[in-house]
Amino acid sequence: MNEAIEHLFLDSKSADKDVNYQAYQQILILTEEKVDWAYEVWEQLLEDLKHPNNHQRSRAAQYLANLAKSDPENRILTDFPLLWQVTKDEKFVTARHSLQAIWKVALAGSAQKKMVLNYLTERFRTCEDEKNFTLIRSDILQGLRQLYDETLDQEIKQTALNLIENVDDPKYKKKYTAIWK
Repeated sequence: MNEAIEHLFLDSKSADKDVNYQAYQQILILTEEKVDWAYEVWEQLLEDLKHPNNHQRSRAAQYLANLAKSDPENRILTDFPLLWQVTKDEKFVTARHSLQAIWKVALAGSAQKKMVLNYLTERFRTCEDEKNFTLIRSDILQGLRQLYDETLDQEIKQTALNLIENVDDPKYKKKYTAIWK
């Protein structure tokens, strides 16, 4: 990993919010593509999933989701439960940002896709007791939509449509269906 990237990760923890945010944006851009330095930051990101600062937890989750495609050793298959925990963070905004990024893990391969679909499907079906469950469901369906748009995999589309079909509330069924129009 070159010094510029190391510096971005340091800046992403800066107390200066502008420096922090600029670094965050740059890291997200860099990790949209495969990188060869994922394992140089991997363990630190796993630790940051439990960081006292909710922004750091959220960012670590987003970075790991993006880096899953740069994971030839398939570490994400083992580490995914740690990442998933952040989607249930005590701070809803942290949980939500993490959940909104989680679909990117599925781009890493078929095992990752299967795992992500299983987790998202189970969460959709069981989240009614959670606060803001309609937003959680919406984020899950939006993530599935983004994954479908990226891959054109009919299994993903069918999974989403099946989830929507089982929603009882007509108001939310209509909202969720709109994501897939």
